[in-house]
Amino acid sequence: MPNNDVPAAVLKIAKRLVEPKPMRRGSLSVRYVKCNKPGCPCADDPGARHGPYTSVVRKVGGKTRSRLVPAAQADLLRKQVEAGQSFRKEVEAFWQACEQWADAELDSAKEASDSEAKKGASRKASKRKSPPKSKHS
Repeated sequence: MPNNDVPAAVLKIAKRLVEPKPMRRGSLSVRYVKCNKPGCPCADDPGARHGPYTSVVRKVGGKTRSRLVPAAQADLLRKQVEAGQSFRKEVEAFWQACEQWADAELDSAKEASDSEAKKGASRKASKRKSPPKSKHS
């Protein structure tokens, strides 16, 4: 894969992107809920709630999807979501580095074509030596 024409910044980011790791898209949600069952403390006390309930939430096909996980796995889920967010930032940095590379490539091609146009600029058309033919002849 190494190509001598590829800028070092692009190669550096590409190497980080191909390192596999468990990650998730979406965001972490921690909720405390009220059940409203008669006799339950949450029905009478506004501060009493059940939970925490931890889930990962994301959009899939325009719909919100969530996956509930046990509280014991909340730290692992948090690390996976953070890894996913970091990956997304790396992809954006990769895009920017590739676009800078593409801009530099366009600029050097434009400079080359400008210098070629100056070197071999076209000459003026020569004047006619004989009169043009008439349409009625």
